[in-house]
Amino acid sequence: MKSIPFTQVTLTDQFWAPRQATNREVTIPSQHEIMRRTGRVGLWNWALKPNEFNPPHRFWDSDVGKWVEAASYSLATHYDAVLDAQVDAIANHISRAQLPDGYFNSHYQNVKPHLCWSNLRDDHELYCAGHLIEAAVAHHAATGKRTLLDAMIRFADHIEQKFGRGAGQWRGYCGHPEIELALIRLGQHTGEQRYIKLAQYFVDERGQLPHYYDFEARRRGHDPRDYWAKTYEYVQAHKPVRQQTEVTGHAVRGVYLYSAMADLAALNHDTELLHINETLWAHLVRKRMYLTTGIGTSAHNEGYTSDYDLPDETAYAETCAAIGLIFWAQRMFHMTRDGQYTDMIERALYNGFLSGISLDGTEYFYENPLASRGPHRRQAWFDCACCPPNIARLLASLGGYFYSADGDSGVWVHLYAQSNAKLQVAGAEVQISQTTNYPWDGAIQLAITPNQPTHFAINLRIPAWCDLSDDDAVTLTINQSKIENLKAKIQKGYVCIDREWHAGDVVTLNLAMPVQTMYAHPHARHMLGRAALQRGPVVYTFEQVDHPEIDAAKAAAAKGGAANAPLMLDRIALGKATLQPEHRPDFLGGVTVLRGNGWLADDADWEHTLYRPNPLQRRKIELTAVPYCVWANRAPGEMRVWMRL
Repeated sequence: MKSIPFTQVTLTDQFWAPRQATNREVTIPSQHEIMRRTGRVGLWNWALKPNEFNPPHRFWDSDVGKWVEAASYSLATHYDAVLDAQVDAIANHISRAQLPDGYFNSHYQNVKPHLCWSNLRDDHELYCAGHLIEAAVAHHAATGKRTLLDAMIRFADHIEQKFGRGAGQWRGYCGHPEIELALIRLGQHTGEQRYIKLAQYFVDERGQLPHYYDFEARRRGHDPRDYWAKTYEYVQAHKPVRQQTEVTGHAVRGVYLYSAMADLAALNHDTELLHINETLWAHLVRKRMYLTTGIGTSAHNEGYTSDYDLPDETAYAETCAAIGLIFWAQRMFHMTRDGQYTDMIERALYNGFLSGISLDGTEYFYENPLASRGPHRRQAWFDCACCPPNIARLLASLGGYFYSADGDSGVWVHLYAQSNAKLQVAGAEVQISQTTNYPWDGAIQLAITPNQPTHFAINLRIPAWCDLSDDDAVTLTINQSKIENLKAKIQKGYVCIDREWHAGDVVTLNLAMPVQTMYAHPHARHMLGRAALQRGPVVYTFEQVDHPEIDAAKAAAAKGGAANAPLMLDRIALGKATLQPEHRPDFLGGVTVLRGNGWLADDADWEHTLYRPNPLQRRKIELTAVPYCVWANRAPGEMRVWMRL
């Protein structure tokens, strides 16, 4: 099972296509300019000396690596001479600055060249190497140019010589997983299996005793007990990966590690590693994930705390974690063919991932809370800027998540959007054209055009948000002939249509999209007595700016200072009101909002009273909910996903 490359899928819809255009025309160029101004690109030609500005951040190479990857994907579909030259310049700088033994790291070569590989736990050398290697593979695949690829092959060879279980090698591994994914990708791209074996070493060595991080800390003259995180759970190295059963620690590091484990499980037919992945996945989605697919509760460790601890206002839910979750989910589907994983890809794309970037493509969320008092706003950049280029590379390669192929026998359709895809199936060239206004409408038409009559299977995902208890929730027709007893044909979230296909065949899938009221597990105390709204794959939220009545009341109450203004959205209750969808093509990039009546706790007769024996009075209020992914694109103000009942 392999995904159909993004270069063979063209999105033409009103949801993703404009975002990809913004990514290409605004986001990628603006990121390069910011990296030039901040010194990230300047470092690569050694034009700046270490003390001419703040010492280069030890993560900076990864920022540029992800940007080069995003730029390469963009070049693969839309050639741009300026962008091509910018990437070439970076590739040439790296090649010239690389040490004779293959080592490359701008932080260490600039700031402390005598301490290379001295702190794998904290200093991200292998993590940065991983993102540069992934960039090199993407650049070579897009352009055929080898400068960056050859440099990163030399770097990978240096890493292979340095680390391992052989005589004279160090038995280390990175505190931030990523090198594993990169080595697997390099091995597949070059055909060199030794890189995949090195990735296997990094995965299996993790957490082994005696603990490498204890050893390297003592070698630096430090006491391992002084480690700020106090536990190696933070870096998923508290025990060997094959003994781990719960997601722990830093959320992004975890999903990158689990993605590499999934790759290795597939490549090596390793059923034990697959089972570990399934166990970790189940723990995450059942006990430690937000409705928006945000993962990582606490800013303290950028990760998890305890089961069902999911506070909304202080949720960390890093954008990079949602991206890593998408990576992991795609790999898990390819091994299991289980729709729960592609359901998660869809939910993450429309919610936890896309909220990370503004509609104009120039500002970003690092954290994605599910409630805000007002000051949480996107920023143009960050000192540790992992999220912006990560968003850019996923948007540029988004088409690669829509389809998979099962050898020569079948196609799997995971995501729906107006688009065209070209693929090879069972010896035939096949074009699949989707016509739909998804995610605002569940009517989807797929025109199947093989270049000759060909027998193969098309597997269509039936999303988990579809209420299959309703007989009208899903209907499917082929050339206007309805498929009967459809629910019985759905297996692991997919319905299979196995037949001979001819040019002109049309499949029509209709997915009912009622507004759904969502409730949380009773152990998730922060959501008790509250509910959230979703429609199709889209989670909704309420913003202060859409409710003039509470907006004015909050402004009046804030006369004594904004910090003293009471929270107003918290006074709203959904009650039993039903909100209805209303599509607004000229609002927030063209979205469907939800509108209806709710209830506001009335404070009219409480002016001189803090407590009283009489119950609260409520009055009707008009409500508008917007997709969570587009919040904070207007005036600052409160936001809340989970509302009182």
